Amino acid sequence: MGKYFIYVRKSTDEEDRQVLSIEAQLAELKEFAAKEKLEIAASLCEAKTAKEPGRKIFGQMIDSIEKGEADGILSWHPDRLARNPIDGGRIIYMVDIGKIKFLKFPTFWFENTPQGKFMLNIAFGQSKYYIDNLSENVKRGFRQKLRRGEYPGWAPIGYVNDLKTHSIILDAQKHKLVKRIFDLYSTGDYTLKQITQIADDIGLKSYKDKHISVSMIQKILQNPFYCGLFRYKGEIYQGVHEPIMAKKLFDRVQEVLKRRGRIKPHKHNFIFTGLMKCGTCGCSITAETKKGHIYYRCTKKKDNCNEKYAREELILEKLKDILFKVSLPDDWADKMVAEAEKEKLSSAQSSNALVFKYNEQLKQIENKLEKLLDAHLENVIEKDDYLRKKEQFFNEKLELEEKLSGIKNKGNNWLEPLKDFIFASKSAKKIACEGDLSKIKSFVKNIGSNFILKDKKIEFLADFGWRLMAQNSQNPDWLGRRDSNPRMAAPKAAALPLGDSPKLLTYFVRLRSDSASRRSEAQHSSRASSAVGDSPKLLTYFVRLRAKTKSERSPALEQGE
Repeated sequence: MGKYFIYVRKSTDEEDRQVLSIEAQLAELKEFAAKEKLEIAASLCEAKTAKEPGRKIFGQMIDSIEKGEADGILSWHPDRLARNPIDGGRIIYMVDIGKIKFLKFPTFWFENTPQGKFMLNIAFGQSKYYIDNLSENVKRGFRQKLRRGEYPGWAPIGYVNDLKTHSIILDAQKHKLVKRIFDLYSTGDYTLKQITQIADDIGLKSYKDKHISVSMIQKILQNPFYCGLFRYKGEIYQGVHEPIMAKKLFDRVQEVLKRRGRIKPHKHNFIFTGLMKCGTCGCSITAETKKGHIYYRCTKKKDNCNEKYAREELILEKLKDILFKVSLPDDWADKMVAEAEKEKLSSAQSSNALVFKYNEQLKQIENKLEKLLDAHLENVIEKDDYLRKKEQFFNEKLELEEKLSGIKNKGNNWLEPLKDFIFASKSAKKIACEGDLSKIKSFVKNIGSNFILKDKKIEFLADFGWRLMAQNSQNPDWLGRRDSNPRMAAPKAAALPLGDSPKLLTYFVRLRSDSASRRSEAQHSSRASSAVGDSPKLLTYFVRLRAKTKSERSPALEQGE
């Protein structure tokens, strides 16, 4: 009797799932060898699929047999040795030339005869057929999952695979952390390295509880899975999983990523750099430290600019002054929100026309997708063009579905932007009093644009609503440069889409009237109250907010804005 190599294999590389199977094979084969009184030269274990040639341990075993170190193989079944024609043919050839004299399997009979080799060849062919059929079944299952909008793979960070329902669901904790890093990065104030550090600080870890790298953060920020889409083999699909964020937020993050190469890390933490431009020459504003104080100045890259230095304390006071001027007193804000909620409950606004319009647009996109697929299958368009247009149509479809969802969930959509505006205005004074520089910078960036520093004063183009909040301010410097059409005539009552009973407008008028009698007291309680009390245009803005979502902004009002 010759010497045998025991060869055991499990077709997976995951160690924790393979050990028991390999141990079971080894135990059975050693018991079989003892029973048959076979001499074992070595036991070889491998955790790799046999559907493709190139197994390292298998190749070493064949080389050892060619060198005469053994002349037989003991394995559980022929499919453990080969599932591809190259390895199977090599074994049969070595049996033909006498290099392999013995092949033994507890589950398969073999003799070195023409009949035995014929049966072995059939066994290898069956193994090959099994793996091919299995692969095709898996691919067919994947294709079906893709049609249903189910991602055929492991869920990304922020989601988990539900093994009971075979679906992907939100991770109760991590999805909030993922949303947070998207929110932070969308501001454009953070680099990928800073976001990575923030993710580590808030406890966002990988599946194996390891720290997330910069490259992983970049992949997360680029993954459309979080807004309801997903990619599979370069093609975009619409998922049925619950999105973590809206498409608009994801698109903002992609814009920041595109220009991230121009974002350079700063050696010093000058919080207001990047916010303003020089009002004299248009260059960027930089900062430096002198005698323990931070001074902001023009970079003077275009010419010899004469713009003066401004201390950070002075800029901070100017920005705080802006926040005070746009701040609403707490009682005003609370009453406005409460009355708006009442108006929402009693209002009978209908969004049927808008819903019908969006549904018609969705049907058009579905038809375009079908025609696009037909054109691709008929080789009318190239695959790259097909994938690009498909992604474009899916993005348009997702945006429409988000609009429909917003109408169904919110009903009177005018209330949400109105409440957001009121709450933001209510929080302005608190942010100013706290003195957190980053929060102050973030707030003023949200209420306007095109900030300039000129003669130690800050000017900027305020957004429409915030400009009205301080229209009658005693010091109008903060209103800055005006747009091409800064003034807006108040719309006539008949033109307002409020129906027969504009209760909300009436309430704001009454609130303004009531405040006139106690204006002196209100001025002592809040630096911003006079700006609201004396400005009837603010009421027009609230009306415009309400009308905005009913008809997707009236063209007449857009011209006024």
